[in-house]
Amino acid sequence: MHGGWPQYAADGGESLRYEIAGEADLVAARDGARRLAGQLGFALGETTLIATAITELGRNILMYAGAGEITMSVSRGGLRQGLEITARDRGPGIGNLRQALQDGYSTSSGLGLGLPGVRRLVDEFTITSEAGSGTQVRIKKWLPVRQQRAS
Repeated sequence: MHGGWPQYAADGGESLRYEIAGEADLVAARDGARRLAGQLGFALGETTLIATAITELGRNILMYAGAGEITMSVSRGGLRQGLEITARDRGPGIGNLRQALQDGYSTSSGLGLGLPGVRRLVDEFTITSEAGSGTQVRIKKWLPVRQQRAS
């Protein structure tokens, strides 16, 4: 069975890793993100945005690579804290990143958000892809200062 298990980051914070090989794994990753986001103090609406981004990234893994992984951990930057999520696969890669990041571009018949939609849902978005080696998408959602809990 696939799923998430806690790991511990260098700063002592919790991180989660999910192997993505089927829809059930994607559900587990989404639930793990909701739990971790809630522990950080994200509001319900922001937690939903995070879960939506994970759903889109996970479906891309399943559709284009067949399997991969999603990891998530607490991220700190100055006075900010947030959630960092990385989705990676060893699939065929994205032939034209510029095109894949344009609104309205799709290689499937679905009406998903696509990578441009994911980029709009989060505060930071980076993607690397190499033909034959796979794709990695790293996103961050920062907790609004008013919602940060004292550590």
